[in-house]
Amino acid sequence: MSLDLIKRSVSEHIESLKKGEYSSRELTDAYIAQIENTDSEIGAYITTDFETALKKAEAVDKKRLSGESLEPLAGIPCAIKDNICTKGVKTTCASKMLENYIPPYDACVIEELKKADVVILGKLNMDEFAMGSTTENSAFKTTKNPADITRVPGGSSGGSAACVAAKEAAFTLGSDTGGSIRQPASFCGVVGMKPTYGTVSRYGLVAFASSLDQIGPLTSTVKDNAIVLNAISCADKRDATNIYKSQDDFTGDIGKGIKGMKIGLPKEFFGEGISHDVKTAVFEAAERMKNEGAEIVDISMPSIDNALAAYYIISSAEASSNLSRFDGVRYGYRTDCFENIHDLYKKSRSEGFGKEVKRRIMLGTFALSSGYYDAYYKKALQIRSIVMNDFENSFKKCDFILSPVAPTVAYKLGEKSKNPLEMYMGDAYSVPVNIAGVPAISVPCGRGEGNMPVGAQLIGPAFSEKMLYRAAAVLEEVSK
Repeated sequence: MSLDLIKRSVSEHIESLKKGEYSSRELTDAYIAQIENTDSEIGAYITTDFETALKKAEAVDKKRLSGESLEPLAGIPCAIKDNICTKGVKTTCASKMLENYIPPYDACVIEELKKADVVILGKLNMDEFAMGSTTENSAFKTTKNPADITRVPGGSSGGSAACVAAKEAAFTLGSDTGGSIRQPASFCGVVGMKPTYGTVSRYGLVAFASSLDQIGPLTSTVKDNAIVLNAISCADKRDATNIYKSQDDFTGDIGKGIKGMKIGLPKEFFGEGISHDVKTAVFEAAERMKNEGAEIVDISMPSIDNALAAYYIISSAEASSNLSRFDGVRYGYRTDCFENIHDLYKKSRSEGFGKEVKRRIMLGTFALSSGYYDAYYKKALQIRSIVMNDFENSFKKCDFILSPVAPTVAYKLGEKSKNPLEMYMGDAYSVPVNIAGVPAISVPCGRGEGNMPVGAQLIGPAFSEKMLYRAAAVLEEVSK
């Protein structure tokens, strides 16, 4: 029974719980059993909170039995990336710097999930401070890909994607700064949405690069993803970048098909560096969508070639500023031995941060320094404007863009960890979306080398999530 329960989608859980086919307590027990059976091998969780989860499940069951009106996600177990603050539960960012940090408040998305009576099972592994593409940069453990445990799950939301793929939660939340939801979703064969910048409040998300970060859901199906985005999208005055647009259900257009829609295929996304397997899978996905009535339009986005360099300058510059708060004085890791305040700063940061975080802080500080600001940071912002214009012009020719998420399938553990530049190149197809602030969703579309999942990326204009879910549902159906 437990195995049968965890194989079901969120939408199936919603209907079954309404009908009383099983209780939230039984469902939560099933996911806990799966975590206990598999997570020692997968390594998705940093922290579990089963006691609180079971109490919440039982409370929801009582509400349901009493006939109380409940939100759709009530009683459904989920898990949260460990850079999203949870009151009373450790939020480590997978870093020694925050190893024992317990937030005194909930992030906005956690508040919304709690209002919806969602059951939270625990916090998920990630690349330290969301910097990385493999989840090998965690200070605590390495997460493995459930499709092949010798391979990476992607990153930085690798724990979130692996958790869904391994059936250790019904859905998860991740954060996406340059592809950190979509790339691990592609590698693990699940669905991941990076919403329009501002759609989901960033209040309580530990900042990496504030102008790029966005929280989003990872799920086993497209419809599930839309249901979760419904629950976490809200107006929040505590986030000055929050642009909430009141709209109806994100699932509302799922099932309406894509007849007459125009799909843009940018030639720059299919050039050098992409593996034959990935290229073939995405082109076949385009052909299947064409058979469903869509029109294929060839487009060009010349700025994409410079987007990756601009992204790493902008994100590293913002990271160097955001992470300056971790100084060993107010909270977080503090070195045991120091002579003066400068020694305290130096040793606390040197000992508390990992290699990748320190690498990006140094890069960002350099880009912002006197004499180099105009040459690097200012130029990167100019490229950002050009990328945004390229997307805007492209959407005049098509309804949405179809592209690869990553140039390859998931690679072997340790394969790229010694060559950061090679790892950075893997973000070439995902970072332009964050630079432009538009939404994009990764949907499994086939298999590649080693029978590993391949994800296709659907990109739309700002606030087009409802249309993207409509198109993604078609892609999902024709890729089965």
